[in-house]
Amino acid sequence: MQRRHFLKCSAALAALPAARLWAMGAGGGPKFLLVFLRGAYDAANLLVPYSSDFYYESRPHIAVPRPGEGNDAAIRLDADWALHPRLRASLLPLWQSGQICFVPFAGTRDLSRSHFETQDHIELGQGPRPRDFNDGFLNRLASGLAGRSRPIAFTAQLPLSMRGAARVPNVRIGEPLRRAIVPAQQALLEQMWSGTEQADAVHEGFATNTTMMRDLTSPDWSAEMRAASRGAVDPRGFVADAARIGVLMRESFDLGFVDVGGWDTHVFEAAANGAQGPLAEKLAALGEGLATLARAMGSAWRETTVVVLSEFGRTFRENGNRGTDHGHGSVYWVLGGAVRGGRVAGDQVSLSPTTLDQNRDYPVLTDYRDLLGGLFVRLWGLDARRLQAVFPGSTPLDLKLV
Repeated sequence: MQRRHFLKCSAALAALPAARLWAMGAGGGPKFLLVFLRGAYDAANLLVPYSSDFYYESRPHIAVPRPGEGNDAAIRLDADWALHPRLRASLLPLWQSGQICFVPFAGTRDLSRSHFETQDHIELGQGPRPRDFNDGFLNRLASGLAGRSRPIAFTAQLPLSMRGAARVPNVRIGEPLRRAIVPAQQALLEQMWSGTEQADAVHEGFATNTTMMRDLTSPDWSAEMRAASRGAVDPRGFVADAARIGVLMRESFDLGFVDVGGWDTHVFEAAANGAQGPLAEKLAALGEGLATLARAMGSAWRETTVVVLSEFGRTFRENGNRGTDHGHGSVYWVLGGAVRGGRVAGDQVSLSPTTLDQNRDYPVLTDYRDLLGGLFVRLWGLDARRLQAVFPGSTPLDLKLV
C-alpha cells in the first residue's frame, strides 16, 4: 500500500468517533452477518422513490403505488422514500424501532453488469490489486480479528468472501440435521489423520458438527422455530433457514455469511403493479426471514449487525417484458439491535435522466468497501493497518450506522 494512501486512511479513521472495543469471553462481542442476494434484486421497488414522477413515468406497469393510493400502496418512510407494502409486518416494525437503515445508491465501481464478475468482485473486496480467488474480505476480517471472532458460512460451498488463510467451516443450513458418524468412528478418524497437515481441519469439522447438533437439538428448539415461523412454511425455505441461523449465531458464531438466490427479474417482475407478483413474493419471504432471524437471536440481537446487499441493481426503466435488466447502483440494508436506524443514509440524488448512470441505472454514490470499512471500524475498532488488510486502497466512510 502506498504511504500517502495509508496516511489518508489513518486520517479518516482518526475522524471517526471512538469505536467499541471488544474481547472474546463471557461478555460476548459484536456479531455480523452478510446476506448476499444473488441475481441482483430490484432495489427501486424495495425502497420506493415515491416523490419522483420520473419513477412512475419509467415504470408504467411495475411501479409500486404511492403512499395513500389504495391497498397496494407503498409505506411512507420519509418525504422521498417508501417501503414495499409486503414488508409491513416484517421490516416496518424494525424501522419504527430504529433498527434498520437503508443506504440507496450503493454498490461497486464494477460496470461489467455480469452476475458472476460482479459477485466475485464484491466477495473478494480487493479493489485495484490483481485478483486472488483464495482471499475473500470476510476471511481477511476474521484473520485480522485474531481470535476475536468465530466465522461460518451457511452455504453448501465455501463462498469467495470466506476463502483465505483463516479456516472457516461451511454448512448448508437447509439440509436435515443428522450426526454423520458415531463417536467411536469419529475418534478413529481423528486418530488416522493425527500428525498430518489436515488434522486440524478434520478436528474442526467434527467440532462444527457437534456444535450444530447441540445448538439445534436443544429442548426448546422445535417450539422456538414454530414460534419464529408464526406457523407458516415459506416456499423458499428462508424462514426456517433464518431461524436456524439465528440460533447458531446466538450460541456459537459471530461472523457469518448466507446467500439467497432468485433475484434476476428480466421477465414478469410484477403483476397488476409492483406490489404484486414474483418480486413482491420474494421480498415478503426475505423480510419474514430477517424478522425471524431477529427473534431467534433473542438478547444477542442487541449486538448483531446484518448487512443485506446484491451484486448490482436493475435498470430504472422497466423493459418490454414487465421486468428489469442488469443495472448498476443498488440499495443496501443495515439492520440490528444496535443499528442507528429509522433513516435513509448516505449521499442521494434527485432522479432524472441526467442523474442516472448512463441514462439507465442508479448511480453508485457510496462504495460498498468504504461503507463496510466504516462499519467495521465502529464494530471492532480496526486501525488503519488492519482495515487496509481487509479492503486495500479503501477509505472508511462513517455513516454512523451503529
